Amino acid sequence: MKDRLLGGLNTLLMFNLFFVLFCFAWFAIALIGRAADVNLGFDLWYSLWDPVIMPSIGILMAGALISGLSSWVNQKFLQRSQKL
Repeated sequence: MKDRLLGGLNTLLMFNLFFVLFCFAWFAIALIGRAADVNLGFDLWYSLWDPVIMPSIGILMAGALISGLSSWVNQKFLQRSQKL
């Protein structure tokens, strides 16, 4: 059960990572377009920053910390059980 939960969490984090990378690429392209006076969706990206993109980055960071912490705790439990 625990392995399935962690596997699902890692899968969701992977999809979230690709979404964040897509948003970054969109931002970079839209910013270049804005500098060249070509509308490539910068205003739409900026309107999605607070409600969508920023929470996605926060979830990615929190998930990475939780995943790393759970891996560390699991490793400590395995080391302790081997000593017994």
